[in-house]
Amino acid sequence: MSRSERRALTRVAPVITGELKSKIDRVWDAFWSGGISNPLEVIEQITYLLFIRRLDDIQTLAETKARVTKTEVESPVFLPGQAHLRWGQFKNTSPEVMHKTIAEEVFPLLRALGDGTTYSEHMKDARFTIPTPALLSKVVDMLDDIPMADRDTNGDLYEYLLSKIASAGVNGQFRTPRHIIELMVKMTAPQPSDEICDPACGTGGFLVAASEYVRETHAEALLDSLQRKHFHQSMFHGYDFDSTMLRIGSMNMLLHGIESPDIRYRDSLSEGAAGDADKYTLILANPPFAGSLDYEATAKDLQRIVKTKKTELLFLALFLKILKPGGRAAVIVPDGVLFGSSTAHKALRKTLVEDQKLDAVVKLPSGVFRPYAGVSTAILFFTKTNSGGTDDVWFYDVRADGFSLDDKRNPVEANDLPDVLTRWQHRDGEKNRARTEQSFLVSKSDIVIQGYDLSLNRYKEIVHDEIEHRAPLEIVADIEALEEEIAKGLAELKAMLS
Repeated sequence: MSRSERRALTRVAPVITGELKSKIDRVWDAFWSGGISNPLEVIEQITYLLFIRRLDDIQTLAETKARVTKTEVESPVFLPGQAHLRWGQFKNTSPEVMHKTIAEEVFPLLRALGDGTTYSEHMKDARFTIPTPALLSKVVDMLDDIPMADRDTNGDLYEYLLSKIASAGVNGQFRTPRHIIELMVKMTAPQPSDEICDPACGTGGFLVAASEYVRETHAEALLDSLQRKHFHQSMFHGYDFDSTMLRIGSMNMLLHGIESPDIRYRDSLSEGAAGDADKYTLILANPPFAGSLDYEATAKDLQRIVKTKKTELLFLALFLKILKPGGRAAVIVPDGVLFGSSTAHKALRKTLVEDQKLDAVVKLPSGVFRPYAGVSTAILFFTKTNSGGTDDVWFYDVRADGFSLDDKRNPVEANDLPDVLTRWQHRDGEKNRARTEQSFLVSKSDIVIQGYDLSLNRYKEIVHDEIEHRAPLEIVADIEALEEEIAKGLAELKAMLS
């Protein structure tokens, strides 16, 4: 394993300085005391300001290039007479003037941007909701202190902001824990040539983690101009139907150094996704579990794969549709997908085992998504083949993920995730593991016999400690001796009392 690969496997959490962290905390508190209590709205407003600052940085670079080459500035955002709308200008004005300028001129400019970038597309319905000049001034000062040229700092700052989403949010959405995302990314090991998609991308966590993994493990490949262009413009695809999430996810990618990812508005289960068949080589996702859809709202070709209203089954059908043959997937599903008894559940599991290649089922502890939800989940790993290929399916029973499994989710020493990754990377050595162990292989024939049930408990063997029982007559003799002793004691007590 190379040094870059080892580094990629050990980077697990955002690292920001105590000073920067305390600044963010103070601004966060200021938002709350200023009347903005929705964490998504706080992050959204900070996102707008980061975008405004980036526009100024982009134009400054373009102006520098124009001076050196003695040409006109390419695609200027700020036209003559609009210098006061640039970050470098309004940040030095009084809080009152700054608030008026941003509310009345900068945001209308944002909404009118039409350069076709993924970022400008998501700013069309941008609303400025920071209520007071004093709060705006605090936020601008904090963001101005951050060196935006440092990709790691930018990314870690945004990750820290996203970690503050402490409620389920809109439409039952909640963030997938970063350490679970990173496990899935490391197990699928994205390559520089991959086209990666998350059809329910939310804040973009899977796409960001995949981009960081490729940077760390394939840095030399990104020195090639064509490969670098693919990385920045056509490698990462994310869809969501929540415009706030799209803005946040888009900015998350930008701050992690992806110049123009394909982050778009789409209801992935609708007919609108029909053009993506056989398009992607890797899917990383944690699709919404809750709720059902009516047949009219769902793409008919998905209904042909699995006739159901359940969103988790429809998303699995979607993944099978949009993966290229040979493409692979790592997706989080509720436990019900593994053992549900409906016709749709059984048909989908049979499809994964018989028509595709089911690689692994990693059972997660039920507290992984606390405090958002206590649902039991698993990660499915499969490869699209359209011709079968399932041989042995690898099962792992994760009992600890490095955090307490209550609502507090405090760090603890017990952590199976490193073992999951190590054993996954050396699966051939698992063939002789007994089913009493934490991980083991199950043959396809055994799964077929069990009616394509994929629940770990169906195959795991429990070892019961052997207990030696004494002969019944010995026990009876002991009871008789005890009764005799009690009778003798009672007789002595009576004699003492008479």
